[in-house]
Amino acid sequence: MRAELDARLKDVLSFLALVVFLLIAWQATHVVAGETALASPWLTIVRTYELLGSSRFWEHFATTTWTFFIASVISIVGGILIGLVIGSSPLLTEAGEPVLIALYTVPKVAFFPVILLVFGIGLPAQVVYAFLHGIIPVAIFTITSIRNVRPVFRKTSRVMGLSTGQYWWHVVIPSAIPEVFSGIRLGISLTFIGTILAEMFGSKSGLGYRLMQAIGINDGALILALTLIIVILAMAFSWVLLAIDNRLHKRV
Repeated sequence: MRAELDARLKDVLSFLALVVFLLIAWQATHVVAGETALASPWLTIVRTYELLGSSRFWEHFATTTWTFFIASVISIVGGILIGLVIGSSPLLTEAGEPVLIALYTVPKVAFFPVILLVFGIGLPAQVVYAFLHGIIPVAIFTITSIRNVRPVFRKTSRVMGLSTGQYWWHVVIPSAIPEVFSGIRLGISLTFIGTILAEMFGSKSGLGYRLMQAIGINDGALILALTLIIVILAMAFSWVLLAIDNRLHKRV
């Protein structure tokens, strides 16, 4: 218990040291580059505070949250279903997994013009573009988790006379959960990136749209304030999911 507390304290101190270092580097760059090129940390914090006190900001925040939520649900459910279907058959795995990996390497921005042509500017296009980022990693991790079920588990299930349904419910799914969740963690992170990008180039609301507005008027402090908020949100998602992921892997 003592060692665990010391490790957590060390992590917190390391994080605080990193924050201090980044703030010093930020301020030094601001002094060298000037206010026009890079807003100071203090001015950015002030603009962030002003943003958080604006009702208009929370409308954009709600839009981003709703888009991200819908896209994440589709990424998780769709990715797991695709992974289960392909992973349930060695033949489908051999044929389908390389296709998914190839699609994963394709920059998703290549699909964005087609998505806009089909769905137009609005929520449907944003959701489609966002979940395209996350659904493939979830599917790939699901396929891998099924393939990595220990052979001894298969042999034991046969000896015990388990049916196919019982084998999947009592053996495959519990064994696959930790690795599937790793895919979910990656998928959700990529879905968030896709959400912001979709709002930047194909939306009339949301944090990404607001960021593009700030870039358009060259408001450096607002750009950094919005970027800071987006980064904090992404880090919060990542920390929560990583903590759950670590707990699941410790139980295996």
